[in-house]
Amino acid sequence: MSLHVASVGMGRFGKRTEGLITLATEAANLALEGIGRKPVDLLVVGSMFAQGSHGREALLPRLAGQLGLESASGFRVDSSSGTGGMAFHTAALALETGRYERALVIAAEKMTDRSTAEITKELSAALHMSEVAAGATMPGLAAIVTARYLERYGLSTDICDVTAVHARSMAARNPNAHFQKAVTAQEVAASRAVALPLRLLHCSAISDGATAVVLEKGTGPATVLGLGQGFDALRLVDREELTSFAATRVAARVAYEAAHLTRKEVNLVEVHDAFSPFLLMHLEDLGFCGPGEAPNWFEKGWVGLDGRLPVNPSGGVVGRGHPIAASGLAAIGEVALQLRGEAGSHAVATRPKVGLAHAVSGIGTHNFVTILGGETA
Repeated sequence: MSLHVASVGMGRFGKRTEGLITLATEAANLALEGIGRKPVDLLVVGSMFAQGSHGREALLPRLAGQLGLESASGFRVDSSSGTGGMAFHTAALALETGRYERALVIAAEKMTDRSTAEITKELSAALHMSEVAAGATMPGLAAIVTARYLERYGLSTDICDVTAVHARSMAARNPNAHFQKAVTAQEVAASRAVALPLRLLHCSAISDGATAVVLEKGTGPATVLGLGQGFDALRLVDREELTSFAATRVAARVAYEAAHLTRKEVNLVEVHDAFSPFLLMHLEDLGFCGPGEAPNWFEKGWVGLDGRLPVNPSGGVVGRGHPIAASGLAAIGEVALQLRGEAGSHAVATRPKVGLAHAVSGIGTHNFVTILGGETA
């Protein structure tokens, strides 16, 4: 059965005054308007925190009521930072059963109304309990992975600065991105230490925001060609390799096989760079270059809007901002906008035919790959 992204709705990411329901409704209404408000019989919502002013929100029924979808079926999903990818895959698999005609997929998060300490603690729920007991945090573990990658390939922290500069330069063209100003490598290197070698501008920011897409039967410029998921050991110490994410490699292999495509046929990629150096590892795991070769792609400018493989034209997670659940769906939405010719000021130089979106849960624990393209791709 063929499925395609018929419309995308996305509000601005960043520090927003609105609550979670309002942010999610804003994105949903934009997506529904894009299809002329045709009937929707499936609602899939993703959120990790779903906190309101009085505690956890009854998110799914509240949104169904706000959007007039009381007669639709519904699911709520949560896979930490991979939630947006999971929500999209859930909707696609449900539609493929033949029971539903059209799904509205929403991923939303409200985070800036809480302290950094609170958010850091809650994000630790995606880690192994023994790591949390030892005082580990997401940035702390990401720093260990980054240091091992730099050591293995004889790299300096300069390449981390280069990837952060790339993210911010892309985001500066995207009106919905959290960060609207480019930065220099010197500014990145001078930002405060978070968990060395990671500095503040290497890390994704706490953001508010939501994304919604309408997924329906049929084909179009953003047809679902392949879906893949993969898991890895929850504890870093139990993994065979620290400079590569097995969950991404598995998800990519499954998605490429389902799409009957190779990475050489992908014209655009949106990668989950929650920490800017991870962008290098993800590109390698997705098969676009060999181990240790991704830095060369940035140094040669192959990842720009007019490069051989445009990478994260939205700004990615570091540039676009990171409302945890929304990021994975935002990546899929960005690929769909580029394929549909609707990306506007951040459109790549040549309209792509095939695009890949990548989402990551935790420190690469449960990862998702989504390949979209034209019906004749």
